[in-house]
Amino acid sequence: MPVMQYREALNQAMREEMLRDDRVFLLGEEVGAYNGAYKVSRGLLDEFGPHRVLDTPIAELGFTGLAVGAAMAGLRPIVEVMTFNFSILALDQVVNGAAKMLYMSGGQFGIPMVLRGPGGSAHQLAAQHSQALEAWYCHVPGLKVVMPATPADAKGLLKSAIRDDNPVVFIESEVLYGMKGDVPEGEHMIPLGVADIKRPGNDVTVIAHSKMVHVAMEAAKELEAEGIDAEVIDPRTLRPLDTGTLVESLKKTNRAVIVEEGWPFCGVGAQIVDLLQAQAFDYLDAPILRVSGADVPTPYSKSLEHLAFPDPRSVVAAVRRVLNRQ
Repeated sequence: MPVMQYREALNQAMREEMLRDDRVFLLGEEVGAYNGAYKVSRGLLDEFGPHRVLDTPIAELGFTGLAVGAAMAGLRPIVEVMTFNFSILALDQVVNGAAKMLYMSGGQFGIPMVLRGPGGSAHQLAAQHSQALEAWYCHVPGLKVVMPATPADAKGLLKSAIRDDNPVVFIESEVLYGMKGDVPEGEHMIPLGVADIKRPGNDVTVIAHSKMVHVAMEAAKELEAEGIDAEVIDPRTLRPLDTGTLVESLKKTNRAVIVEEGWPFCGVGAQIVDLLQAQAFDYLDAPILRVSGADVPTPYSKSLEHLAFPDPRSVVAAVRRVLNRQ
């Protein structure tokens, strides 16, 4: 099995799908001649030409609207936003266009479109470029929301997203683009809405997505040294959410900690807590705890930025609390 970077796995997924289906095309800022801001689209312009790899103006609302119209006409666009912070400028087309068109047209117009790019914090990008906005998109009926944590998941989930007949918000992570891992060749598909148990365990369920999966895995290693066996689950798709896998894990461990980079108020973790308590309350031996980003704009200062997001130490502390081992 080849080892490749997260960005290379995404590139391979797009290339394979563009070869398989000539309705698939890519558009966004600098995706062509510059090979993408993070080099995810490297080589695609040379291979597929300017009719299928389109460099756009700096106008997210405009080119996202173009993609919605193209999807209505039978094409399958992939829209790259340079960062999901900039997707805020396209929200009208995503929320009022892509998400609602199938419903408002009485089933006549599906929107087989992917909106993808990096989300969350990176390194000292400050308040306007470090936001985890997945909860915004999860709130909207009609959208699917995917956040892969590994190169293999990135490839398999992106291929499934491109083939899906619904609009898919596909949020990557800037700090994961250089991460390497085994990636299956060829027809590697991961169904949307299926969670992955990254580490089996029996004492506590730790639920994390995107780069917080790696924070949770580091915490699990530290906990193992204390004799605590943590099960780490990556939902991979936040909407639709694989509630069944999460509930079955909670029935086994009786305790849960949820880790997310986003803000705590109305966050993804809050929704997961609600679902778990509704479906597995009788199995809980302790309150479910959440470890989230601080409820503040992201600081520019390196030391303050470090304090604003979950780290293994904060996850370990939360696990000790639910196990009453403080």
